[in-house]
Amino acid sequence: MKIAMFYHTLLSDWNHGNAHFLRGIACELLARGHEVNVYEPRDSWSLQSLVSEHGWEPVRRFEQAYPTLKSIRYDLNGVNLDRALQDVDLVLVHEWNEPSLVQRIGEHHCTHRDYTLLFHDTHHRMVTEPEAMGRYDLSHYDGVLAYGEVLRRMYQARGNVSQVWTWHEAADTRVFRPFGAQPSEGDLVWIGNWGDDERTAELHEFLIEPCRRLKLKARVYGVRYPEPAKRALEAAGIHYAGWLPNFEVPKVFSRFKVTVHVPRRPYTKALPGIPTIRPFEAMACGIPLVSSPWSDVEHLFNPGKDFLFAQNGEEMTELLQRVLADACLAEDLADSALKTIHARHTCAHRVAQLLDIHASVRNGRAASEDFQLTSQPNLNPI
Repeated sequence: MKIAMFYHTLLSDWNHGNAHFLRGIACELLARGHEVNVYEPRDSWSLQSLVSEHGWEPVRRFEQAYPTLKSIRYDLNGVNLDRALQDVDLVLVHEWNEPSLVQRIGEHHCTHRDYTLLFHDTHHRMVTEPEAMGRYDLSHYDGVLAYGEVLRRMYQARGNVSQVWTWHEAADTRVFRPFGAQPSEGDLVWIGNWGDDERTAELHEFLIEPCRRLKLKARVYGVRYPEPAKRALEAAGIHYAGWLPNFEVPKVFSRFKVTVHVPRRPYTKALPGIPTIRPFEAMACGIPLVSSPWSDVEHLFNPGKDFLFAQNGEEMTELLQRVLADACLAEDLADSALKTIHARHTCAHRVAQLLDIHASVRNGRAASEDFQLTSQPNLNPI
């Protein structure tokens, strides 16, 4: 098949977690022999931020890490959809695209019905910015890929799309895998961005304070950390290491004994069941994980076996201490999590689901066309 994917950026993962899953899905599709074209705006803010801070060297490192992946950069007003979508079988349009482009692609599909067109939502804006999401015209789309059941139901309730499927993110196990015994660099590592005050209190309760109380040798990677956050990390004895290319995360995990997951508030309050991609990747790397509260209502994992849940800061401190002191517990958690990832949550699983969705849309359209043909009145009876 020929597949076109319109996303914010393939080249940069600076404050852009959607790049993780996009890269894994694109690699898996290519490995299966499909032709994949990824389109990204030339002025994407993630790439601009990355280059302004680190120059073009990170892009060259990305190209070395993913030699099969390329992107086609375009100017919004100059993108030629007739050329981009010629002979295409499947088109994915991500939620971080401009509403005008989303609408233009939908209008193109209205007159070119030979491909499947799906909108891909991997964010919490349906809850936090409903007015902004209302600007997307999905009337000509074949359906929506929502990265959680609760989000799927929200799209269904709106009633402005024909079909919605739950399509969770997953680990790219070509990249995210255990590296075996490596020289130790500390006790705990956390990889995540500070963000827009969506989990400030939670990071203090479940990360900073436990590290301070246990006097852990800890390190934090990520971007958009304000000065007060940096001072709090320093006061707790935590080393702040700045941005880390996502494809280098597995080797970093291999040098620490435990990590934590601290989801943003929208995912714990209004969008239960959506863990985001970080825990998938951590568990795929074989590092023990302790998580602050979120509701696994879709039963993606086996809490208590794949990872441990801490209901508050005190419990997080106790559980981290247990994992660090008990090598058997740490090994059991890592082994169970790795088995769950490989059984259910790899990009290969998600690509298989995507191809099934594409086939169902195509078969449904063919059945509809056959019905329309056979139900036409016979205007020339013999």
